[in-house]
Amino acid sequence: MTEAKTITVVQTKSPIGRPAHQRQALVGLKLNKIGRKAVLKDTPAIRGMIEKVAHLVRVEA
Repeated sequence: MTEAKTITVVQTKSPIGRPAHQRQALVGLKLNKIGRKAVLKDTPAIRGMIEKVAHLVRVEA
């Protein structure tokens, strides 16, 4: 069987004052506070959400 690849995403900045679609992307990534980490499957949908909020998060391998 193949292993499901994962991405670790860490929120580094606040969503205060950001557009609603960026706040919703953070919720979709299971992030809501600075310093929170989420381990997510590496899918095109997750990559798209990360791209929308790249200035608010850090991606770890």
